[in-house]
Amino acid sequence: MPDGRSPFALCCGCALSGTTSAEGKVIELLPSALVRVALDDGREVVAHLGGRFKFAVVRLIPGDRVRVELTPYDAGRGRIVAKLGR
Repeated sequence: MPDGRSPFALCCGCALSGTTSAEGKVIELLPSALVRVALDDGREVVAHLGGRFKFAVVRLIPGDRVRVELTPYDAGRGRIVAKLGR
């Protein structure tokens, strides 16, 4: 890669710059491992589970607090990267 990062880091999203992190509450579980999250700033986003969550079979229920990484390309989509306390 011209910038010195490995292609694996780019494809898994670890080295993407421009992502922002926000906290919120799970309000609805959707099909295909999607989750609707109400962020603390009042927005609602649809987020998918990060790779570690699928590997470790982490269960989410409405009311759980989560940390979401938001993409700079679409303000309504994100990836759940951490499950916080209730």
